[in-house]
Amino acid sequence: MSLPQNQVVQRLSNVARALESTFLGKSETVRLMLVAAVAGEHMLLVGPPGTAKSAIVRMFAKLVDARYFEYLLTRFTEPNEIFGPIDIQAFRSGSYQRRMEGMLPTGEIVFLDEVFKANSAILNSLLSVLNERVYTVGGSVVKVPLVSAFGASNEVPNDDDLMAVFDRFLIRLKSDNLDSYHFQDLLVRGLAHEAAKITGEYDRLQPQLSANDLRTLHLSFGDRMRRIPEQFLAQYKGLIFQIRAEGVSVSDRRAVKMLKLFCASSLLDGRATPDPSDFFLLKHIWNNLDQSEILDGIVGPVLEQWYREHPEARRVSATDVGVDALIAEINRIRDLLTGDRPLSDIQLFSQLKALQEIKAALQAIGTKPSQDALARVDQLLGHVYQSGKFSQ
Repeated sequence: MSLPQNQVVQRLSNVARALESTFLGKSETVRLMLVAAVAGEHMLLVGPPGTAKSAIVRMFAKLVDARYFEYLLTRFTEPNEIFGPIDIQAFRSGSYQRRMEGMLPTGEIVFLDEVFKANSAILNSLLSVLNERVYTVGGSVVKVPLVSAFGASNEVPNDDDLMAVFDRFLIRLKSDNLDSYHFQDLLVRGLAHEAAKITGEYDRLQPQLSANDLRTLHLSFGDRMRRIPEQFLAQYKGLIFQIRAEGVSVSDRRAVKMLKLFCASSLLDGRATPDPSDFFLLKHIWNNLDQSEILDGIVGPVLEQWYREHPEARRVSATDVGVDALIAEINRIRDLLTGDRPLSDIQLFSQLKALQEIKAALQAIGTKPSQDALARVDQLLGHVYQSGKFSQ
């Protein structure tokens, strides 16, 4: 039996807090994962190894009571490793079947690492699984219970044969190493996470909700999508036309499916209808990494205007790096830069780079305490440049 909708949304908030408290600087990733799961869509994480792509999906799967399937794909991976081995007994009787229990066709949450390294036999079957939620084996069409699939890759595919599968991942996120000012907290949280795995605490994580709870939320989407305000649709249309004009391809199919994501985002915030704050999702529809900056340039000003007019709506994660943590890092850098100990050019450059990253983070937060801290950063930068320690 599924939980009431308001309880499901609350449980999703619990999932978000658990993930954000474990994975530093991943609040945007967590938000996108929840939006994808609620909307029943798929998400791709692109980035170098060691940026928590696999770890965050695995922990999300632990916090949702769902059948989970994960596999690292290579060009040598065979279909029976993904879809199940051939049922030999049935084959002897003249029937072509697969033993699919515990394999991808029975998964509700699926994670495919290095998804674009799979061969064409696997990719062709994935298309119908991801889009139509069916898997064809022999002469039978099997409905799959998939809620959401998460893919990971070290790079964006550039092979035309891979574009169809790439297109099925509606949300694309660039997963990078953290900025330097995160490093201290990264060590603290990383140690806690590794210790939890050693002690077994990680394995004892309790699910907060079920796959059926997520499916129940889907039932409300028909009404939600019919109630999207005309003003929102008009603004969305203008953004899509502007994005297309900048050379970023957005198919009509993807443009319509984005409306599901906007509804999911509004539901997570407890709103009845989408508003311009949900346009942040448009920053994650790029087709190559170079387009990420273009999208940010189009969507960013729209978001900033909305938050200036509605400052109470700005999303600031309580468990992510807050102003206090940034101020502590400013103080640490100040002590290094103003101390008597001489710094090498490399050390000096790295600290100034960290200050610039902190400055960008404070500007993004946009609150009064962050503005006060921003003034301290500017003051410290001015002191360093005037002192002659660093020549611009």
